[in-house]
Amino acid sequence: MGEGRAIEAGPWYRQFWLRVKPHLFLKVFGTAVFTTLFFTAYINLLKNPLFPVFQMPLTVLDRMIGVFPPALLFYLSLWIYVSIPPLLFASRRHLVAYGWDIGAVCLFGLLCFLLVPTAVPPANIDWALYPGMAFLKGVDAAGNACPSLHVATAVFSAIWMHVHLRDMRWHGSLHWANWLWCIGIVYSTMATKQHVALDVLAGCLLGGLGAWFSMRRKVYQAA
Repeated sequence: MGEGRAIEAGPWYRQFWLRVKPHLFLKVFGTAVFTTLFFTAYINLLKNPLFPVFQMPLTVLDRMIGVFPPALLFYLSLWIYVSIPPLLFASRRHLVAYGWDIGAVCLFGLLCFLLVPTAVPPANIDWALYPGMAFLKGVDAAGNACPSLHVATAVFSAIWMHVHLRDMRWHGSLHWANWLWCIGIVYSTMATKQHVALDVLAGCLLGGLGAWFSMRRKVYQAA
């Protein structure tokens, strides 16, 4: 992107700060407001579906992936992960455009939850044996399943993170770290039994297509 070419010289920490510093309050405040609005709509749809809830079918992959409690750390790390790409926009115009773009991805997912409510099948697991997981199940019941917005926002963020890292010409190991983090989050949605494979597939498609359309907007081409 244009702004990446303008901030590409110097040590990595200087590049990082030159990108993070501009409009820092807007980034932090905007992310907080966006998250609050999203969760308000998400929880309302989760607790008050307008139509009968469809139970998602299981696949062979779902039966292969068992419960893995440490995956909860990756699952919860999404909220850190999705906050990083907007921090790396130095341009206010690009930052606002990015907010609208990831907002469109979330809005499409919420529309799916509104029109076709879905849930994952009962896992037949005593969650009391896994205290952290039991807390997750109490806060985020396994509804609003397909597409997985956990996966969609992770994939969207991973693609944009790749763009930032490429523009800053950072070491290739960070590209690997970025994608491994995203894969860890995607895996965690199944290892915590919050989603099934079909939810994950739909989330990958939504996040990938959303990022593809986003990066082709002319607003990001200006320096």
